[in-house]
Amino acid sequence: MKLVILAGGRGSRISEESIVKPKPLIEIGGMPIIWHIMKIYSSYGIKDFIICCGYKGYLIKEYFSNFFLHSSDVTINLKKNSIKIHKKNSEDWNITLINTGEDTETGGRILKIKKYVDNTFCLTYGDGLSNINIRKLINQHKKCKKAATMSVVLPSARFGAVEIDKNKKIKKFVEKPKGDKQWVNGGFFVLNKKIFNYLGDSKTVWEKEPLENLAKDDELMSFKHEGFWQPMDTLRDKLLLDKLWNENKAKWKIW
Repeated sequence: MKLVILAGGRGSRISEESIVKPKPLIEIGGMPIIWHIMKIYSSYGIKDFIICCGYKGYLIKEYFSNFFLHSSDVTINLKKNSIKIHKKNSEDWNITLINTGEDTETGGRILKIKKYVDNTFCLTYGDGLSNINIRKLINQHKKCKKAATMSVVLPSARFGAVEIDKNKKIKKFVEKPKGDKQWVNGGFFVLNKKIFNYLGDSKTVWEKEPLENLAKDDELMSFKHEGFWQPMDTLRDKLLLDKLWNENKAKWKIW
């Protein structure tokens, strides 16, 4: 099975870093977040990737075309114009990088890779990490036989929550509890090619009409994930993920 990664957005909410590189190349623990995502899927045997490039997409192409140079020890002989690789940190991956346009919306990017996918494929964003069980997600999708299965999560609140009695006394305090029991899009999908019937053009936003209409047509299933899930929307999120990695608390590291 193939994994499609949406990696073309501008990442404006983390502009401190995205001004010089595409969001998927922002590093967590010294490696781009897109590498972490690919390692998660690779641990489940999914090693065929289609990356939807857009904003500064040439840098993603450059990174993978020079993967050995980025991840290995080398000796460069300028006189002989040669490079000797001493330590090869390779991956058993096949990567197709498609230029889907800088201003294309998420649904439009999916539409542009139609000819590269098989009847059933995985889809995710290039900025979110989780310990979601991809195998169970795929198995449920196959069992339900619908056009799309979307992971759903309960995000943690940003601030601490308090419970106050009538005398203004705080009875309970919980630091950053799980959300208000409202499940949200977790960003890990399994899709059938039927979803292309719901995509119009490059301006189509996947999270709007396509998902809304799939739900109306009884073609969208949910897969509840209650484990670790963390998007990298802001610099605060990036620093949190870095901290977890450096303290060996990276729950998404399942490889």
